[in-house]
Amino acid sequence: MKIGINVLNYGEGTTPESIETWVRGAEELGYHLAMISDHVTLPPEVAGAFPPPFYDPFTTLAWLAGRTSTIELGTTVVVLPYRHPLQTARVTANLDRFSGGRLVFGVGLGWSRQEYAALGVDYASRGRITDEYLACIKEHWTQPVVSFQGEYVACTDITTGPGPVRDPHPPVWVGGLSDAALRRAGRFGDAWHPYTLGADAIRARLPVLEAAAEAAGRPTPAVTPRIALHLTERPVVAESRLPGHGTVDQVRADLEALAELGVPYVVLDTYLSSYAGPVPPEESPRHDLAQLETAAERILDLPGETLR
Repeated sequence: MKIGINVLNYGEGTTPESIETWVRGAEELGYHLAMISDHVTLPPEVAGAFPPPFYDPFTTLAWLAGRTSTIELGTTVVVLPYRHPLQTARVTANLDRFSGGRLVFGVGLGWSRQEYAALGVDYASRGRITDEYLACIKEHWTQPVVSFQGEYVACTDITTGPGPVRDPHPPVWVGGLSDAALRRAGRFGDAWHPYTLGADAIRARLPVLEAAAEAAGRPTPAVTPRIALHLTERPVVAESRLPGHGTVDQVRADLEALAELGVPYVVLDTYLSSYAGPVPPEESPRHDLAQLETAAERILDLPGETLR
């Protein structure tokens, strides 16, 4: 089981230097993957949760590709309907090539009606748009010339290339918790990428994922959850405890349960709100690296891709 981290790319105090500190620090500790989030514009309802400055995921990952050598780089998650799929396909193929085949392409629908309105994209159609864009992007990644006719994309004899390094393409992680998201993962994804779910909750949803993959004539995708990392000295006993919140023993047990489920990756998010409240963004690099160091020393065997 490989372990990734979620890197804060927004908020007061976030700078290129802070982002590089997180990612290079994680790489030096032996973490396998660094992921960042996505917004294109920040209307009030977005800025309230994701305050500026907000660094673009593709630009940031391209920059990080030149400052790292081994850690995989990904998105958790790109809001797919915000950008034309031919542009997204070209940018991600280039990113995979510049990074030497280290891109993980996490995708989702987003939630902000205001952001959809600002970008002139129909919020009500976001699911259908995402499905069509995924089909178009995957074809663009794998074919030298693409002709694609859909409800939202129509193109004829579009020359592609350079293609991605990964064969047949960068892994696609489909985010979301709804049945529609699971069906999308089954149809298009290499992995389902749920947020905040532990092993029991994931296990309960697997029949939907398996049925969707079977209907699409595909193998069942892997599950690659993103969970909290908030280490405490005393056990967290609240019924609402998030997986990854608690003592070293509690977090190890959460990860052991996910390992038993066979998940190939877990992404740790040190900024998920905790019982003490989220860490201020300006303090996050120092705080988060301390949490990651403790996890690497006491919970994770990162070189062995297992637990201590």
